[in-house]
Amino acid sequence: MTSPLSTAVERGILRFCEDVSTPRSLTVAILLRNREWDQLVSLQVDPLQYSDAHAYWLDASVSSLLKKTEDLPTSFDRKAVAIENFWLGERDCFRTNCRLYPLLDDLRHPGGDLDEGGLHGFIRRAQKIVSDILGPCPDLLQGRFGPGATYRDRGKLTTVPDKMSSRPTLTSDAYPWLFQWSGTAWASACANRKTDPEFVRGNRFTTVPKDCKKQRGIAVEPSVNLFYQLAYGKVLKNRLSDAGINLRDGQDIHRRLACEASIRGHLATLDLKNASDSVSRRFVELLLPRKWFECLNSLRSPTTLIEGQTVLLEKFSSMGNGFTFELETLLFLAVSLAVNPAHKAGENVFVYGDDIIVPTESSQDVIAALEFFGLTINKEKSFTSGWFRESCGGDYFRGEDVRPHLIKESPSEPQHLYVLANGIWRMGLNDPSVSRRHRLLHRFRMVIIDDLPRALRYNFGPKDLGDIVLHVDDEKLWNTRCRSSIRYIRCYRPARFLRIGWEHWHSDVILAAALYGTGDEKGGKFPVLGVTPRSSVLGHKVGWVAFS
Repeated sequence: MTSPLSTAVERGILRFCEDVSTPRSLTVAILLRNREWDQLVSLQVDPLQYSDAHAYWLDASVSSLLKKTEDLPTSFDRKAVAIENFWLGERDCFRTNCRLYPLLDDLRHPGGDLDEGGLHGFIRRAQKIVSDILGPCPDLLQGRFGPGATYRDRGKLTTVPDKMSSRPTLTSDAYPWLFQWSGTAWASACANRKTDPEFVRGNRFTTVPKDCKKQRGIAVEPSVNLFYQLAYGKVLKNRLSDAGINLRDGQDIHRRLACEASIRGHLATLDLKNASDSVSRRFVELLLPRKWFECLNSLRSPTTLIEGQTVLLEKFSSMGNGFTFELETLLFLAVSLAVNPAHKAGENVFVYGDDIIVPTESSQDVIAALEFFGLTINKEKSFTSGWFRESCGGDYFRGEDVRPHLIKESPSEPQHLYVLANGIWRMGLNDPSVSRRHRLLHRFRMVIIDDLPRALRYNFGPKDLGDIVLHVDDEKLWNTRCRSSIRYIRCYRPARFLRIGWEHWHSDVILAAALYGTGDEKGGKFPVLGVTPRSSVLGHKVGWVAFS
């Protein structure tokens, strides 16, 4: 079987395995040489079986390099796994809805013998936490567009003027939002073209790449629904920030806490499986104030179109909904705080989507509470003991960063080799003996750099410039020149972009896009020459970038 990896990449990985020289690296080398892709991407490394950070880093690094390489020819039916997970999520949410439904009536009409100190008391505490964080539900909001697809807007036709030009879609429950929407420039542009909104039953199921074994299932929402979902998602984010949960810098905060917890052991890091697909309708209805629930429920899609059939959803919302991430953060936070009165948001409890950090001594109680509401703990990524912690893409063993580099696509162009070379360089950082890791990675990185065209091999520069230079710390190696007291660094940067001129759209759409605030990537000014869609880079070139 031919390999999708270039000769240089494969040779570099094999040299890295030779330099690591552990039983696991030998296994990886044998599997790679024999093209045993399924076994290669299925290798697991359990950090709890290691007592030394460097030993774990060695095995994790060689085992994880190709786990997310999308074009590896594995035998797994990745889309089928995503579809299966959709149905499993619906089954679990149905069971959770059946279990929670009686509690709705109990808590609305409590009897005299209701045990306020047991389950009902716990739920009431969670309800109060949610209510205090949310505050009043706003009635009027300015809608927002996201960068992705909608029910009718697919492929590359997902720019703001594309969405304003296509026929708007919404669900019947979202009908009241048409009164707000009718006052927008978007609605005026549609009216001038005599385009009426189209009612659809719900969202449609699709998949996006995740790793070599499976794809991730998401749902693409109707455009009007999504317009206001994103607006309420922003409100939820602001309310959570006021409560001590900073979602804007949440990933950095979680990584810092995971690093500290791997030394002190005072915090546990928890991760949930298929979190958004496991948040049932009754779970949301149980914890949210009535007005908030009715508002978000009117904007969610009640059905999903999957494999040609329309399914009435047991879950509340999917990935793709504009407020799913913020809502699940709020719910998981409330459950985690309600477990123990000593828990404080932003002090010893932190939540970022399905990444949860709680005090170690309360972690088992938090897990039990989450499982009661139908959520499943990902045991491979949750750590309540030992010297390892993982959260938001940060892996730490006794305070050392042991995160391996993941090759997401087989390098085929120079810019891909830059990304890989810099990823290898970053693997050598955050080690008390930095030279030890860099020595192990040196041959791997040099093989990748040597595969570049000669003119691109010496564009060394600081990591602050990203992947337009090859990272090195030694300023003596940077390729620089000065002009007007400004230092420029030689780089390999994007040079050609796909730009769609405004002549492709109706004048009313152009006006609506301008009023909405469609800006370019350099500071929000209206892009006079046209719109640049996502993934629009068409070419690269050697150039100079100002640094200091």
